[in-house]
Amino acid sequence: MRHTMWRLVHSVVKSHQHSQLRFASTYLQKQRLRDAAASIILNDPVPSTEYSQDLQQDLEEFNSLFPEIERDLSETTSRYADAEMANKWFQKVLQYNMTGGSKSRGLAVVQSYRILAAPEDVIPENVRLAQIMGWCLELLHTSLVLTQDLIDQARERRGKPCWYLQNPRQAPDGAARLIESAVYKLLKKYFRKKEYYVDALELFHTVGEKAMLGKVLDMETRGDPTLSQFDMTTYNTISKYRNAYHSFKLPVSLALYMAGIRISELHRQARTIQLEMGNFYQAQCDFFNCYGGGRWHHKRPGHDIEDGRCTWLIVVALQRATPTQKKALIENYGKRDEEKVNRVKELYGEIGIPQTYKLYEEHSYELLCNQIQQTSSKLPHHLFFRYLKTMTGR
Repeated sequence: MRHTMWRLVHSVVKSHQHSQLRFASTYLQKQRLRDAAASIILNDPVPSTEYSQDLQQDLEEFNSLFPEIERDLSETTSRYADAEMANKWFQKVLQYNMTGGSKSRGLAVVQSYRILAAPEDVIPENVRLAQIMGWCLELLHTSLVLTQDLIDQARERRGKPCWYLQNPRQAPDGAARLIESAVYKLLKKYFRKKEYYVDALELFHTVGEKAMLGKVLDMETRGDPTLSQFDMTTYNTISKYRNAYHSFKLPVSLALYMAGIRISELHRQARTIQLEMGNFYQAQCDFFNCYGGGRWHHKRPGHDIEDGRCTWLIVVALQRATPTQKKALIENYGKRDEEKVNRVKELYGEIGIPQTYKLYEEHSYELLCNQIQQTSSKLPHHLFFRYLKTMTGR
């Protein structure tokens, strides 16, 4: 699918000679057509306002479980009676880092389970288990975020100072490691008698490892003075490992197992769609990191250019740049200098990156819709369209 997507994008870009105004007009027309088609495909009788209300209600119910999760993970038991001070410290870790945010990954487990499970199985007890499984995913994600903040030496997360800045006396990676171990503590308490317990354990182990490998790839490609490692194959690999597996594949895989769906072909089809969706989402993140905006993304521009990250924008810019433009990108990219950052953005404009991204976004969305329609009827298409709508903000 990815090769088809890129052939489409490049063929359109090659003939894209009309003015920016005409491009904007054409794009808006296609956007309206695509939105109309999507509404027909979804056949969703729930209006957008009610859909938003449902999400808000799900979030409130999900968050209402946090006090119980916190007690499960920080309460002093006979096993840890001599470590009460450490348990109280970990309670602060949880309260500081696990509150706030959209909880989109955890909610995706719950919403996916409701759609995938047989109607007679969608009872309060099972929905509650799906919520707890969602909290396990949120714990994994938070452990990865804390590690990333430490690597990046970030200063702020969700409007407050990063955790490692609050605890100079503690080992900088202590909180992340304890939060990751908490995943398995919850799994053991609530799911060890379930037939999918081993499947869930293996998924969390494997996906957690892949996410860390993605961070390694991200760091190893940063700061390359020649930008020679910045190609689409490398970018897709980083995107898949760093984000797509745990943010997109894992919620649906967990819900499939919880719903009793074990057919390997159905898992394969779901994985293919979710990884493609994750790649699309990452390109959106990269675009909004540079230019700001977006529903689930940066409201203000981020620091990918200064950090020298391998992003969708720089990869495509290097592909399309003239020798002079490429030389200028190499000289200015990955430098913590406002003038150099602005120069990179100027070069993006000269090369036509914003327009190229809009074309990529349009074709990616259409191809994802087509791929969803082509999946087995045993996988509810409604699930993937809802996921696409929720996670990409479209």
